[in-house]
Amino acid sequence: MMNIFSVLNLVGGLALFLFGMSVMGSALERRAGSGLRKTLARLTDKKYVGLLTGLGITAVIQSSSATTVMVVGFVNSGLMTLRQAINVIMGANIGTTVTAWILSLSGISSDNIWVTLLKPSSFTPILAAIGVVLYLFVKDDKKKDMGLIMLGFATLMFGMEEMAGSVSGLKDDAAFGELFLMFSNPVLGVIAGAVLTAIIQSSSASVGILQVLASTGQITYGSAIPIIMGQNIGTCVTAIISSIGTNKNARRAALVHLSFNVIGSIFFIIVFCVAKYAFAPAILGDMATMFGIAVVHSVFNICCTVLLYPMAGLLEKFVMRLIPDARQEEKVVELDPRLFSVPPVALGQSRNVMIKMVECTKAAVEESVGMLQKFDYETFTDVCGKERETDHYEDIIGTYLVNLSKQKLAERESEEAAGYLKLLADFERMADHGVAIAKCADEIEAKKLEFSPEAQNEIRVLTAALVEVVSLCVSSFEARDIEAARRIEPLDRVIGNLSDSIRLRHVKRLQRGTCSIDAGFVLSDILTNVKRVADHCSNVAGTLMDISEHNISIHKSLREYRRESGTFKRLLEEYSSKYSLTKNKSENE
Repeated sequence: MMNIFSVLNLVGGLALFLFGMSVMGSALERRAGSGLRKTLARLTDKKYVGLLTGLGITAVIQSSSATTVMVVGFVNSGLMTLRQAINVIMGANIGTTVTAWILSLSGISSDNIWVTLLKPSSFTPILAAIGVVLYLFVKDDKKKDMGLIMLGFATLMFGMEEMAGSVSGLKDDAAFGELFLMFSNPVLGVIAGAVLTAIIQSSSASVGILQVLASTGQITYGSAIPIIMGQNIGTCVTAIISSIGTNKNARRAALVHLSFNVIGSIFFIIVFCVAKYAFAPAILGDMATMFGIAVVHSVFNICCTVLLYPMAGLLEKFVMRLIPDARQEEKVVELDPRLFSVPPVALGQSRNVMIKMVECTKAAVEESVGMLQKFDYETFTDVCGKERETDHYEDIIGTYLVNLSKQKLAERESEEAAGYLKLLADFERMADHGVAIAKCADEIEAKKLEFSPEAQNEIRVLTAALVEVVSLCVSSFEARDIEAARRIEPLDRVIGNLSDSIRLRHVKRLQRGTCSIDAGFVLSDILTNVKRVADHCSNVAGTLMDISEHNISIHKSLREYRRESGTFKRLLEEYSSKYSLTKNKSENE
């Protein structure tokens, strides 16, 4: 019989078990996350690749629910097609059975010391001790996460041992045995398994609980098998909830998960009922063990996959029919908070959207300086539209990165997120100055201003240097090209010198009367905005160098580069010669 203290121990053990599983799973996700981006990049439409990917990821992070939620996020963000998602989900259903095998080690009983050492209770204290040391006294994030994985596993196993101890008194409890006789009715067993798993949102955890109850020796395989089938249905709740508010393909991915498990459970519950009532196999009356439940869980999930694996195409058509396409193509949501569980992937998506912003910025600047030679109102309108687009990008990406930064990130990921936030402001301001240059071109056209041939040549030299520095800035970000970034600062310095020189030359032209005051005002605005665009390019270069060299100090890498690098001086001389006003004037003449 269980008394009040046994009940309290059971509740406490369950709490520790679920907490340990959560801590371990979260740490495993973070550690696996860095490889997920590469894994997804290699993912193809070949069925077996997706199947093995889903199996491997779920085996590592110990949760098919977490894998499926990630898949929903990937589909919602356009990282994965629905067909790829189906294959990954099928693999995840097999991968989730690994947990039950690990938990079944608790049921080991032997007088052999080597066999006993395999029992988690024999080595979890050591894991816990190592985990505490790594988490509390080591600064490296990877080692800290490894410590959390060990602590999570130790807590999980301690909770399981506590639950097993609290229910040990039920071995001889007739009422408890009669309770589980109800679940010999397959339908009730399926419902019970589905409800329990839906509540705790983890089939791995619910199978673990079933294994603990099986340790009492009061649960038969005839009762356990339907419960396991129901647990596969209950685990779909997490994915269904995560798909709320997503696009159609993401909702289809969640529906695939539900359909796969429901169809598999219905098919095999029919097979189970036929076998039970037609043949009455003796094993259904045997008492289930922790090891036996792990075997049943694996066999059931593998059989479901074998059954439905050849019909992945039909499953896709089925969910497409249930959630049909709208007449207009649905826009893909690229920045999905569901990806926060895998920070490297979330950062990768942020970067992908930033690249679109950067291309807008580049086009805005290049089109604006082009209008200084030949004004076009349609191009002017396009530049203004691109600037508004960069504002929108800054808003959505900035908000996403701020929310991502609130998650537990590794030091490298935190540095990258902070760097991207700095880059956003620079790229947005570059587009603003592009509009300002376009307005200068508009003013030149509206007032019919004319520059002297000398001033026109100077503007051509200056804007050519600006186009090059913006191109270097964009390519250095998009290609992670630090060598291109190193070329930006000397060219920025040359543009600053050019701007100062052109101002002095303009004053002399005013004194000679070869240039008007009104034209001079516009020229001053052009020089100011060109210089500011170049300065923001320099900021981008400094941030990229800081990120690559893991410098927290703002532009520390850039300051050291200016002061100590012979490359900087060489490039400064190279660009000074290339964009020399005197040289270009003589060439034009």
